[in-house]
Formats: sequence, structure tokens, C-alpha cells
Amino acid sequence: MKNLTDSFLSVGQWPLAGSFGFNTDILATNPINLSVVFGVLIFFGKGVLSDLLDNRKQKILNTIRNSEELRGGAIEQLEKARARLQKVEMEAEQFRVNGYSGIEQERLNLINSTSKILEQLENYKNETVLFEQQRAINEVRQRVFQQALQGALGALNSCLNNELHLRTISTNIGMFGAMKEITD
Repeated sequence: MKNLTDSFLSVGQWPLAGSFGFNTDILATNPINLSVVFGVLIFFGKGVLSDLLDNRKQKILNTIRNSEELRGGAIEQLEKARARLQKVEMEAEQFRVNGYSGIEQERLNLINSTSKILEQLENYKNETVLFEQQRAINEVRQRVFQQALQGALGALNSCLNNELHLRTISTNIGMFGAMKEITD
């Protein structure tokens, strides 16, 4: 520190007029040169440095503002996407529930229609069996009746005379006529 003050004091000892020369004392000239350079830099560079710092500050603030706007837009889009996702999930759940209830309804309808068809088929089968039984019974009756008649006629023909034979035939013909009226 003493050297610095000595160098300023030595400036006062320079002759005002005289020869121009170089000061070779480095310790005395460096602080003076540095103070002059710093003074010039501060005086002229203060405005430039201030402008650079203000521009940088504005760029940083604009970047922050833009990022905040982008963040807000992204949050808004995220909320919209979440709302759409929730809506789609509710619709999917509704479709799934409706699908299951529709499938269950179709299954019940199919079971009901199948049971009705089976019931109708059972009724047709029973009617067909009953009809075939009746037909078979009628055929058997007719055959038995024909065989009985033929056996009776054979026995009558061998045992009866002509007069008795004619009376039996007319009685049987009357019975056949009565039976035919009953069956028709």
C-alpha cells in the first residue's frame, strides 16, 4: 500500500515541463496505468455492460415467461386429455355393461326360444306317437276282425246248412254296416 501512495506522491514531484521519457519503475507505473484503464473502462464500459446485462435479463425473463406460458398450455392440454380419457373410460364401461346385459338378454331369449321349440317338438312327437299307436291299433283290430270273420265263416260254412248260412251272412252284413257308421 505504501508503494501505491508513494507512486501517487512521486507524480507530484515530476517536472511540469521537460523531456518526455519512459518511467522504468514498474511498481510506480502499473498502479497508475491500471487505475487509468479501470477508470476509462468503468466510464465508457458502464453503459455497454449495463445494456448487455439488461438485454440478457430481458432474454431470461422472456424465456421464463414463454416457458410459463408453455407450461400453462401443457397443463391445460393435460387436463383436456384427462377429461377425454375419463369420458372414453366411462363410455367403454357403459358399452361393456350394455354388452354384458345384451349378451345375457340374448342368452335368455335363446334359452326361452329353444325351450319353446323343444316343447313343440315334444308335443309333435307325442301327437305322432299317439297317431301311430291309434293307426297300429286300428290295423290290428281290422286284421283280428278279418281273421275272426274268416275263421267264423269257415266254421259256419262247414257246420251250417244253406238257410242258416244265409241268415248268418245277413246278420254279419248288418253288423258291418253298423260298425262302419260308428267308425265314420
